[in-house]
Amino acid sequence: MPSLLSLSCILASVAGVAVAQFPKTYKIVNKCPTAIDVYSAGEFVANIAAGASKDRSVMANEGFIYTTANGGQGAKSTRVGFFDDNNNGRHFYYIVKDVDYFNVGVSVVPNNHPVTNGFCGPAVCNDVVCNTAFTQPPTRFPPAEPTPPNLPGFRCTFTDVTYTITFCPSGAFPTHSQLGRPINFNFNPSKCLDVDGAVYTNGRPVQIYDCNGTGAQRWVIKRGSTKVQVAGKNFCLDAGSTPASGVGMKIWQCYDNLPAQQWFFTEDNRIALEGKGQCLDLPNGVLTNRNRVQTWQCSDSNNNQVWSALTI
Repeated sequence: MPSLLSLSCILASVAGVAVAQFPKTYKIVNKCPTAIDVYSAGEFVANIAAGASKDRSVMANEGFIYTTANGGQGAKSTRVGFFDDNNNGRHFYYIVKDVDYFNVGVSVVPNNHPVTNGFCGPAVCNDVVCNTAFTQPPTRFPPAEPTPPNLPGFRCTFTDVTYTITFCPSGAFPTHSQLGRPINFNFNPSKCLDVDGAVYTNGRPVQIYDCNGTGAQRWVIKRGSTKVQVAGKNFCLDAGSTPASGVGMKIWQCYDNLPAQQWFFTEDNRIALEGKGQCLDLPNGVLTNRNRVQTWQCSDSNNNQVWSALTI
């Protein structure tokens, strides 16, 4: 993958043709609860106090803008990028998120042109499951077209557009519970508990699948009595109204004090349905993708019931 510095050089040339670049003006706003250090293309820009801002004018395509606040570091942070091709009227802005650690929310808003026919709209990503951010830096951009690009791309059609970049537009850092974490089978880092097809509807099966960092594999769980909730969604792991050995697991709208959603994450890494003697179980320990997980009578000697997760 290109480095933060080299990516802007790559994007400054398309099909071997030099791209016209002009100075870009933007305001960086800090709505985070603490001061933040801001970087651009790997170089320190400023320490911005909470509630303060900094104006900046640079050559377009200079590289990613990001903060190291809340544990971010370079590529392991939420980043803002721009791509400008004034020869052909292409002015793209976008966000790149790190699915393994989402340090801050970010928004990018064009200032001096209104949203028109889908162009010049705000790009906002407040959590790891947002659909308005790339998970990897884009390496090419589409030609100028009369319709706006598909998400997570954004485009403004004006050469003179200026932008406001806001870190923590929600006013807070994302919490561990908002981020969620994978639940791995028996400490296997390549196999994750997964919502089938990332479709969030009542009754959707829960399965084992290759870990891919998507929202379908990010859960909120704690030691002891707990729900097992899909991060950023109002859906929980649900054992049904008649739990028993061999019953397939699903997600269902979360409810407080619902027995089918009340689990206990034990110190020996079993996820047990409270008061039922049933544990979350991978049938026969088979790691094949789409093997639907189930409940089964809890047993200390059954490794098919061992799960690992970072807890809140």
